[in-house]
Amino acid sequence: MKLKINGREYEIVSGPGTTLLDVLRYELRLTGTKEGCGTGSCGSCTVLVDGKAINSCLVIVGEVEGKEITTIEGLSRQGKLHPLQQAFINEGAVQCGFCTPGILLTAKAFLDSNSHPTESQIRQAIAGNLCRCTGYDKIVRAIMSVADS
Repeated sequence: MKLKINGREYEIVSGPGTTLLDVLRYELRLTGTKEGCGTGSCGSCTVLVDGKAINSCLVIVGEVEGKEITTIEGLSRQGKLHPLQQAFINEGAVQCGFCTPGILLTAKAFLDSNSHPTESQIRQAIAGNLCRCTGYDKIVRAIMSVADS
């Protein structure tokens, strides 16, 4: 099976019933995608499929063949951080970092569809991403700073 991830073609040997999360982490070693709960409740495994944020622990790899997959490793371009990544650094929105890749990708998909959201809309958009360290205020400020630019 062939997958297009971060603009690059990969041929994988995992069976079509393997989760996308397992293929990303264990076969392709794209370890920025984290496994938190394995049930789609925490958002740590969020990636983009055709621009939409999905929980990769719930998606069978056969379902995404022929689609464009973006992981956190593909968010920066040519060594330059994506504006959301830089905003998270600027606002101190990263603590332990475990949830950060999933939140960044969720925020990117959200801002791609709503470039001028309210704080309430941002909080609702990232509600499926659990963070146990930050309390979300700095995360929301970081996302708002990119939305306002």
